[in-house]
Amino acid sequence: MTAPLKHITTDAAPAAIGPYSQATQVGDLLFVSGQLPIDPKTGAFNSESPVEQMTQCMANIATIAKAAGTDMSRIVKTTILVTDLAQFADINAAYGAALSAPFPARACYEVSALPKGAQVEVEAVIAL
Repeated sequence: MTAPLKHITTDAAPAAIGPYSQATQVGDLLFVSGQLPIDPKTGAFNSESPVEQMTQCMANIATIAKAAGTDMSRIVKTTILVTDLAQFADINAAYGAALSAPFPARACYEVSALPKGAQVEVEAVIAL
């Protein structure tokens, strides 16, 4: 028997900008789609600063986690996409400030471009 899928949506996080869900729950795992640094109140990027963009991405993930009945302490894996790894130390500090030890597993990649011209995007897998 396969576990049913539950799609998580909240107005407190940015709406999907394409054909995907903010998050999908299957069994005891929540898969949060890549979050851009969009302020859900304005629908625009919160800043041009990659550090502030990371902070917004993590805030969006926290909001979606809360809508699913969990929190950031249950993140098991993240993937970070950045357009300039030269900014990594500062971006990494902002990422770490949103979490606490023990930290989740993580991958970070430099990419040539992100949707809407973002400098940072973060996706997460969260245990429920």
